[in-house]
Amino acid sequence: MNTLTVRILDKLKADLRKISRQQNKPVSDVVRGSVRRYVVIEKFRALRKKVLTFGKAQGFVTDEDVFKSIS
Repeated sequence: MNTLTVRILDKLKADLRKISRQQNKPVSDVVRGSVRRYVVIEKFRALRKKVLTFGKAQGFVTDEDVFKSIS
């Protein structure tokens, strides 16, 4: 595991500590989980953007078009 140093505002640090106490988790676990979710979402968005062109060519313009097709 690696270490990453990030500068954050005092208010954000206080909020993280509060959440950490509420969840009974170390701040590092809260931050690690948040970063993990962010990375997954960004990967999904990149993949979605990449396949969107192919979907449009097949007539899939909206998420509803996809759901209609598979249901």
